[in-house]
Amino acid sequence: MFIGREQELQELNQHFTSENFEFLVLYGRRRIGKTSLIREFILDKKAIYFMGVESNAKQNLDNFNRCIRDSLPNFPAGSQFSTFQDALEYLFSLSVKDRLILVIDEYPYVARADKSLASTLQRLIDEYHQRSKLFFILCGSSMAYMEDQVLAYKSPLYGRRTWQKKLLPLNFEECCHYLRPMPPEDRAIAYGMVGGTPQYLLQIDPLRSLEENIKSNFLNPTALLFDEPVNLFKQEVREPALYTAIMSAIAGGATRLSEIAGKIGESSSVCAAYLRQLIDLDLIQKETPYGEKSSRKSLYSIIDPLFRFWYRFILNNSSLISRGAVDPAYQRIAPYLPDYMGSVFEEICKEYLWKLLLSGKTPILFHSLGRWWGTNSTTRQQEEIDIMGLENKSTAIFAECKWTHEKVDLKVLETLIRRSHLFPIPRTHYFLFAKNGFTNGCQDKAHQLGNVTLVGYEEILATLSGANE
Repeated sequence: MFIGREQELQELNQHFTSENFEFLVLYGRRRIGKTSLIREFILDKKAIYFMGVESNAKQNLDNFNRCIRDSLPNFPAGSQFSTFQDALEYLFSLSVKDRLILVIDEYPYVARADKSLASTLQRLIDEYHQRSKLFFILCGSSMAYMEDQVLAYKSPLYGRRTWQKKLLPLNFEECCHYLRPMPPEDRAIAYGMVGGTPQYLLQIDPLRSLEENIKSNFLNPTALLFDEPVNLFKQEVREPALYTAIMSAIAGGATRLSEIAGKIGESSSVCAAYLRQLIDLDLIQKETPYGEKSSRKSLYSIIDPLFRFWYRFILNNSSLISRGAVDPAYQRIAPYLPDYMGSVFEEICKEYLWKLLLSGKTPILFHSLGRWWGTNSTTRQQEEIDIMGLENKSTAIFAECKWTHEKVDLKVLETLIRRSHLFPIPRTHYFLFAKNGFTNGCQDKAHQLGNVTLVGYEEILATLSGANE
């Protein structure tokens, strides 16, 4: 099942209609939906789709020959090419007359096995780009390889691409189209469990309850998601156990470098190197307070929802799950979901604010959004603001997000206003986001102040899904 990716499909089709030579680079981590996007794009087009395998050059060349024979009806029976250079030369020349799509998926596997491939492609692109109608797509899951060996200045292919895209997870709005049959609250929680990685999202059955989905996908040792994080690390890194230890430490509340290093028993310098790799894999982020550059205050957090959920709830309950104790394991998860959803709801609220900005409906034209934390110089207390965004030095928004069963009361608004005074910004607008609405006192005060917007979760959902819920 193909979901989302309307913008990416539109961009691909726009380039396809140019009739000029196109060299497109598509990359992103495993499971993100690169292959599904390509297959959807080439569905009704003349195309050769070839996926590299982690093998030697001969195996990949044999597979490439087979793809060419299967895709070109007029290709001479029994013919095959003895080198990648011969095969590619044939396809480049063939595309001088007619539009032809050539896709090399998992390019890093092929290029590592045939060291001359990049230089061959460079020569052919330089020779044919002005007269060829080839629509050439290179795709890969090894983000470091694609960035260093295809897109970077030192690469033979540098400067020859006509389009590039790092494919990111689907956002909450896109996921909601698939999750629509679920109750509104469950959609957010499901998104918080698996995020917008299509292969993970499709494991959720929107016609079943949230409890059933948790039990079937996470508390079942035979399910894909039960051990997906461990399996991904085995494919991507050399020491999966140490990466798992770091992720577990962060999920357990160790957010500073020194705390993480202490918890896993490694030096800060060793730990920092592994954290950089996790950042490159788009699994964690290094965050500083909004508007500040000091690394001394930096915190690390897991940004991929599946990994955040798995390391928070599944790893620690793996013994119970392996013994088939599904109900006890679920009872150890369910009570803590509201607390877990706090950071997820903040991300959903940011997405809502960006949607308002892009539609011209926000009172402040902020250029970025982020979280702030720090010490109140007057009280010496630690303070935190869920979301803030600057338009300029004198104009900003401040927001608080509450995923709680209770209605948000006046005290929450007053606290947000007080914290905003830590910044010398004369023009401010406040947003309060709540899962279950606001008390009368909070609503009255917001109306009286005039620069406060109260937003319930159902309004967020309606705005992002484009329909009234």
